[in-house]
Amino acid sequence: MTRTAADRRPGSVTARVPAKVNVQLAVGGRRPDGFHDLANVFLAVGLYDEVTATPADTLTLTCAGPDADQVPLDGTNLAARAATALAARHGLEPRVHLHIAKDIPVAGGMAGGSADAAAALLACDTLWGTATPRSELLSLCAELGSDVPFSLVGGAALGRGRGELLEPLETGGTFHWVFAVADGGLSTPAVYKECDRLRDASGQGATTADIPDPEPSPALLAALRTGDPAALAASMSNDLQAAAVSLRPSLAATLAAGKEAGALAALVSGSGPTTAFLTADAEDADRVAAALRASGTCRAARTTTGPAPGATVLANTL
Repeated sequence: MTRTAADRRPGSVTARVPAKVNVQLAVGGRRPDGFHDLANVFLAVGLYDEVTATPADTLTLTCAGPDADQVPLDGTNLAARAATALAARHGLEPRVHLHIAKDIPVAGGMAGGSADAAAALLACDTLWGTATPRSELLSLCAELGSDVPFSLVGGAALGRGRGELLEPLETGGTFHWVFAVADGGLSTPAVYKECDRLRDASGQGATTADIPDPEPSPALLAALRTGDPAALAASMSNDLQAAAVSLRPSLAATLAAGKEAGALAALVSGSGPTTAFLTADAEDADRVAAALRASGTCRAARTTTGPAPGATVLANTL
């Protein structure tokens, strides 16, 4: 008889996983394989998705929450791919129902899909009792996508390669953020393509022969260590921001509105279109969020803090 994942244990497991912001995203030139080497400084922030894994006759997905209708519920979903990959690693069939409770903006540059994959791995590993070593989970994460390993780890980290090679970073305090959610999403591949186009158009070129190897900012790493928001604000950068604004010009007004409201720094989060605003404290975050909502330049504005823990089991009814 074929052993199945659903046969292992009854009950359900819920894992919670944070969003991320890239406080630095340094993008190298286009490699021959089409990818770009990165120096990607991740900070996990307290906007969370939850993934609940329950035994089922076959692999199925459901989703609820803001913009849930934009989340694919077939085998292309990263959470479904994560469950399938973990089951294959252990010789099981992925007979599981995954329910995704969305709170991370969809296609917003905050790694929501990657977060769901990391949460699905942790939830299924717990549900099935497969006790996969952490190193193997991280290897599976890297196979699934560049941002998935960080979603599992959380905190703060420097990502190299395509972002999947992680080095944990020390943080010395809590940083206060506002995230402005835009209408619709942006395709990450399209943003990278536009970045290459803009580089070519500027005359600098877009390949690894033209662009220096990306490196993290020493000032930014020091600001994270000391927990100094003003120093962090002065050193944040995103090499994809110009491309995101080129594809979505309305983001320029959102960035300006947040700065005018008193944010220490404003930048596009990852490939966008969510924009991120660093503030001095919680009161400033509330003021900036209120001003952004009143500005009419975004669909919603959310306040939160970072760093936040990575994927964590919240509920276990085994």
